[in-house]
Order: sequence, then C-alpha cells, then structure tokens
Amino acid sequence: MSDISNRPAERARPVWMQAAILVGAFTVLLWVIEFIDVASGSRLERNGIQARSVEGLWGILFAPVLHDDWQHLIANTVPIVVLGFLVLLSGLTRGLAATGIIWVVGGFGTWLTAGSYTNTIGASILIFGFIAYLLVRGFFTRKLGQLAIGVVVFVLYGSALWGVLPSEPNVSWQGHLFGAVGGVVAARLLSADARAGRARAKSLDRPTS
Repeated sequence: MSDISNRPAERARPVWMQAAILVGAFTVLLWVIEFIDVASGSRLERNGIQARSVEGLWGILFAPVLHDDWQHLIANTVPIVVLGFLVLLSGLTRGLAATGIIWVVGGFGTWLTAGSYTNTIGASILIFGFIAYLLVRGFFTRKLGQLAIGVVVFVLYGSALWGVLPSEPNVSWQGHLFGAVGGVVAARLLSADARAGRARAKSLDRPTS
C-alpha cells in the first residue's frame, strides 16, 4: 500500500488558468440560461431591472445574465470573455469583488434612472464596468502592468464608451453608464491598499528634523 502522505503536494493552478476557467464557466452559464429562456417562451428575460418598482429590484440580481435574443448574447460573449479574464488576472478575490461592486452599482443606478415601464437586461452592465475598471485601475494603483492593460483596453474597447450616452431607443444607456460608474468605484475601493502603501512609503522617505 502506498503512503499518500509522501506524495508531493499538487501544485495550485496558476492565476491565469483559474481566471480562464471561471470566465469560461460564467460564459457557459449565460448560454445555458438563454437556452432555457428560449425554451420557456422568453419568460426568464422578463425578470430584468424594472425601474423604480419594488419587484424590479430583483432584476439587479438577474439582469446581467439575461439577454433579449441570441444576437444580444453573441454580441456580449467575446467582451465578457476578454474583459472578464483581464479583470480576474490580477487576482480572483479582487476580480470577483470588482465584479460584485459593478453588478450592484450598475444595477441599482439603472433601477433608479431607467425609463418607466422598462425592463433592462444584458451583460452590458458588466462589460462597461469592466472597461472602466481596467481603464482607471492603473491610475489608482500606479502599477505599470495595469496601466499597460488599460492602454490595450482603451485601444480595443474605448470607442464603446460612447454607449454611456443616449443613442438607440431600445438600448439601455443607463445600464452602460452606471456599469461604468461601478467600474470606477470598484477601481477606487480596491486600490486602497496600494494607495496606503504609497502613503507609508512617502512618510518614511520624509527627512526627520
């Protein structure tokens, strides 16, 4: 009988692999939910954010995983995969915290400001939040790698930020806008340790009299 206590400990998966698995699983979930929605006669998508309705508050929880049709989901899939991976790449805990902040701030802001009798759904809340988070995070942390990622994201998705302005009547610019606001809030809150570290370093560098 072999002694399992002598086996070398399994090496943990690298962060990039964990991030890829998590984003992949979330993307599969989006597609499964859309299959169920289509099979149910689009009943699921009625559970989005219904502005200033008490029942519509539940939509804050559900809206980012619901889509109007396959075209809507397909349009959101690649940005979710790319941007979600980049958000999680600096650490799963921090990335998930950023996602949670974007989810809540984006959803609640949409609930407060969207047009009456509207039903807002779609992962665009997260997408715009991820874009904003990745764009400004490096300015708060002053980390070169994160600044470089911000530049890449700006080149790839910067033009999408025009979506925070009113445009097409059936597109929720409120979801885009408050998703982006959530991204900035998340970047600010989650960079507190980096900013505190810089403050301590500055205080240590000050000459004493």
